[in-house]
Amino acid sequence: MGVTVFTVRLARQDDAPKLPAIERSAAQVFRRIPALAFLAEDEPSLSEADHRACIEQELCWVAVDSADTPCGFLSAELNGRDLHIVEVSVEARAQGAGLGRSLLRQACDYARAHGMARVTLTTFRSVPWNAPFYERLGFREVLPEHESHLAGKMRQEEASGLPPGSRCAMVMVL
Repeated sequence: MGVTVFTVRLARQDDAPKLPAIERSAAQVFRRIPALAFLAEDEPSLSEADHRACIEQELCWVAVDSADTPCGFLSAELNGRDLHIVEVSVEARAQGAGLGRSLLRQACDYARAHGMARVTLTTFRSVPWNAPFYERLGFREVLPEHESHLAGKMRQEEASGLPPGSRCAMVMVL
């Protein structure tokens, strides 16, 4: 059996309809955590229209297989001199192959090339493939009250049904 080779490229508008399904597939791993299992049934956090907006700004990257089929994505937005990662998802069949790391590297390279100061995100504090993963890549947890845009994101996440206190804000200084 051959090894599947993945590459990362900027997303195109024709990729947008495929990205919500990737997020749904990626969320299936949350079934392992009873308090977060509902995420496996939830609607994706980003709609096709949200993805189209990120693609239009060239702030969405996809990991594709040898047939150029997207199997992972990272969508971001600008916040002053920061690149904020809105969502990273890798579909179940491709998890564990380094795609999330490759997508993050691409986003960080973009931020550096465009003179940005930092890359920011919010994530689950104690889910192994969330905050601990980002820490290994150089992100550090910050107090959201010192970062107004991150505090606002965390309030929105809790208002949408995520368990209070389960999320954290993280920053990588470039």
